[in-house]
Amino acid sequence: MSDLKTATGGKAAGREPKREPKREPQQRSVRVVMLALMIAMLLAMLDNLIVGTAMPTIVGDLGGLEHLSWVVTAYTLATAASTPIWGKLGDMYGRKGIFLTSIVLFLIGSVLSGMSQDMGQLIGFRAIQGLGAGGLMVGVMAIIGDLVPPRERGKYQGLMAGVMAIAMIGGPLVGGTITDHLGWRWSFYINLPLGAVALGMVTAVLHLPKRERAKSKVDYLGAGLLTVGITSIVLVTTWGGSEYDWNSAVIMELIAIGVASLAGFLFVETKASEPIIPLHIFRNRNFTLMSLVGFMSGFVMFGAVLFLPLFQQSVQGASATNSGLLLLPMLLSMMIVSLIAGRVTTSSGKYKIFPIMGSILMVVGLFLLSQMDTGTTRFTSGVYMAVLGAGMGFLMQITMLVAQNSVELKDMGVASSATTLFRTLGSSFGVAIMGALFTGRVQDEMAARGGGGATAGSAQLDAASLAKLPVPVREAYQFAVSSGTHIAFLVGASVGLVALVAALFVKEVPLRGAGPEPVPAAVSDSE
Repeated sequence: MSDLKTATGGKAAGREPKREPKREPQQRSVRVVMLALMIAMLLAMLDNLIVGTAMPTIVGDLGGLEHLSWVVTAYTLATAASTPIWGKLGDMYGRKGIFLTSIVLFLIGSVLSGMSQDMGQLIGFRAIQGLGAGGLMVGVMAIIGDLVPPRERGKYQGLMAGVMAIAMIGGPLVGGTITDHLGWRWSFYINLPLGAVALGMVTAVLHLPKRERAKSKVDYLGAGLLTVGITSIVLVTTWGGSEYDWNSAVIMELIAIGVASLAGFLFVETKASEPIIPLHIFRNRNFTLMSLVGFMSGFVMFGAVLFLPLFQQSVQGASATNSGLLLLPMLLSMMIVSLIAGRVTTSSGKYKIFPIMGSILMVVGLFLLSQMDTGTTRFTSGVYMAVLGAGMGFLMQITMLVAQNSVELKDMGVASSATTLFRTLGSSFGVAIMGALFTGRVQDEMAARGGGGATAGSAQLDAASLAKLPVPVREAYQFAVSSGTHIAFLVGASVGLVALVAALFVKEVPLRGAGPEPVPAAVSDSE
């Protein structure tokens, strides 16, 4: 009560500086929590990249080459399917406890994966890991939404982009080093010290406002239908054109199951008292547009990450060992631009220009990349990648910022999870569609030049296989790869145009906390 009187008296007398000593510790607390959240995000993003580097060694030890793709697919499926559920549980039962549960689940999956004795066990334990990873990603975004008002959130955008850059560059390097010196099992065990630090810091420092627990039951039917629908979509995009022909019975059945499940999900959500994804959030124009832009940016981003190293290794002769470093121009550009856009958003409160600029640069960058051929130098391709990275830098965090600002605080979790889900699904479609077009063009070009036998069964050859080819066949393959990347990036540019049209219709709504002295509202003394 005395503190209240002091504060009231100070305000009455015009002594505003009384608030400053309290605000600075709050800001320090937010920065400490942000560090813990960045570590948690790094865990989820690094994992697939580290494990991908270790996969040849894992297969050599455990066998089961025919099940290799499921090691990645199980993780991806579990992550995508669980993301909306984690977001809703956080909204219903409190963010901190649900987030800590996801960290623990991820670490349990990591330990079990490292202890796997055969490929079947590894696939199952990777699914457990993926379940935890879904909670990590959406938990980080939702907690940031709770902790930091949208107007202030731009300060931390550079950190988020930096985590992505560190993961993409460092993942393959760390994975290769660990596998060579400690063994492949440590590619999973390495998560334990990082996870323990994140777990301890979040437990000790994260304090969120007390939330009234929801009295309604979890929408289990909606969760089940959504899980089946997402699983079907991811399997179609993963298997289509590789494991099975696009017009095969398996793919057609998966499409039918997916459509039926999602239609049932939409119906159930209109009746549920606590829907997994409340459909009313899509009535907000900005939220719907940002979901669309997020889908398109995911489509482009992960397609580029897949094909750029392939082009540089196959056509420009770069080493596969440092594949993460090949993306450095794009990732550095993305990080720097994201930081600048965040600072400008915080100082001005304006953001509509950034999705527009990002979409334009994304289209231009992809068009430039589509023009690469066998004579393109690494410097030139690096400049093109930097243009694309600048576009992604404007888009990656602004989409989440605007989406979160478009919903009520009680829906922060489902808004974060829905935006993350759309980006994940976009990446699945991007890899599938761009990959199918790339593979078809490479095989057609090789067949036309009499080198089709070199790519029988696969349009992607590693450096060792490429070096063994006769010079005419190798040159034909390099031409085919440049032709394949041409069509893939042109499709990406077309997708970018859709994002640009969506961005033009975004309405400039004032960001919450846009007062002259926004106070971090989420750091308090009680959970």
